[in-house]
Amino acid sequence: MNCQNTTSSLCADRHAASPLASPDAQQVNKLAVWDAAFRSAAVTAVGIVAATIMAAGMTGCASSSGIAPQSTLRDAASLGLNPASASASVINPAPSAEWWRDFSDAQLNALVAHALATSPNLKLVEARLTRARAVTEVADAATLPQLNGQLDLTRQRYTANGAVPPPLAGSVLSSGTGQLNASWELDFFGKNRAALDAALGNANAAEADSQAARVLLASNVVRSYFQLVRLNEQVSVARRTLAQRQETLKLVQDRVNAGLDTRLELRQSEGGLPEARLQLESLQEQMSLTRNALGALVGQPDIALATVPPAQDTLKNIAVIATIPADLLGRRADIAAARWRVEASSKDVVNAKTQFYPNINLVAFAGLSSIGLNRLIDSGSQQWGVGPALRLPIFDAGRLRANLRGKTADLDAAVESYNSAVIDAVREVADQVTSLQAIARQQLEQRAAQNAAEGAYEIALQRYKAGLGNYLNVLTAETNVLAQRRQAVDLSARALDTQVALIRALGGGYVPSPAAGGQPAIALLKP
Repeated sequence: MNCQNTTSSLCADRHAASPLASPDAQQVNKLAVWDAAFRSAAVTAVGIVAATIMAAGMTGCASSSGIAPQSTLRDAASLGLNPASASASVINPAPSAEWWRDFSDAQLNALVAHALATSPNLKLVEARLTRARAVTEVADAATLPQLNGQLDLTRQRYTANGAVPPPLAGSVLSSGTGQLNASWELDFFGKNRAALDAALGNANAAEADSQAARVLLASNVVRSYFQLVRLNEQVSVARRTLAQRQETLKLVQDRVNAGLDTRLELRQSEGGLPEARLQLESLQEQMSLTRNALGALVGQPDIALATVPPAQDTLKNIAVIATIPADLLGRRADIAAARWRVEASSKDVVNAKTQFYPNINLVAFAGLSSIGLNRLIDSGSQQWGVGPALRLPIFDAGRLRANLRGKTADLDAAVESYNSAVIDAVREVADQVTSLQAIARQQLEQRAAQNAAEGAYEIALQRYKAGLGNYLNVLTAETNVLAQRRQAVDLSARALDTQVALIRALGGGYVPSPAAGGQPAIALLKP
């Protein structure tokens, strides 16, 4: 036993009073007896631990009985999808990662690239992904041995009326401990592994969410850009409509002055000007709002204001699929995220079940400890220990079963969220395919109507030039042509917008990262 070196006489008196300062043979024999008893007790404890583990293994499973998930994953067959879609994928390949480049517009490519590089929403999602990966690293650390250092320095007065014997009782001494502590939880029942798998599932879901956000941002930029193109085309038609109404009003005014028309025709022509101006102002307002929206998506409003919309007919249409193969549908990032959350929740259930079993740790320590800091580094101050530690839940008032029921309910919720995401995806793709097919038929009929209107306009113009008709007939025929041009612009814009919506509904070129297994495409639609 060490003591603080205050005075040499005090240390000598204390050592003399200590029964271990100069042990005699009887004391040595007692120590030997104690050591033998300790060894016997340790052997007995090992046997008890082994028996306890066996008993816990038999009772742990029974204690969690009656709690099981109720929901099941929907597969491709239950959704009416074609699982044998290899040929369809060859004919209609999945969208590329940079699918917007297929529209062959350099200005659009620059806008999307700028948005993906600077969007605050994407940076927020990436921060969440980093957080999820950090949680994974924490869970992984729990499966490995732990080592930490300890240094305690204490100035203490020992009670004179307690269990502390003289010469410590009533004295004020300094004590110190410096040691290394090691521990390793033996994951016999897979608790830590299940927690790690759950964290990995959540990290993979966060990665898929990040990709889904990128696809959504890119599609919104492209759709806003196409909306700007549509409005620009409509403004051109509206300006020609206004000019045509002005020419009509002037012609009717001349005819009224000549006594060929009445004030009724004049008032009707005058009403066409405010209507044309109203339409033009409305389109210009929509263009400004669309530029503002595009600037917010890109993250730099001045870029959107400087954007010059191209002619609509210069944009290349993208070939799209006519069927919904299951493997293409499985390449949606939101479905991948939902599936990974199912995986994470299932591992949480496994982890909750392992809570019914004991925790077995191997612990060890080695270091120095003494009363009296001047003796802390002496060889006699060495101490060490090693052994197992067992923690077994015996009575927890239903806490573990309640936790298991909660995790099982979370798994059911994750499964139903996945099923809902798949059903919504099927509907979205079916809607876009239906709309594209309907737009193609509408465009066919509209082109026929526009050809007829333009043919009538050419005849009216030729009759006017030949002196067989008046210019009012030409302007009237042009009214039908302008109406057909407006409709053609809207249908072309709808076709482009629906192509983008279908590309997004099919995943927008999402490819799982290697860290996420790299293959949640077809597998995601299997239970």
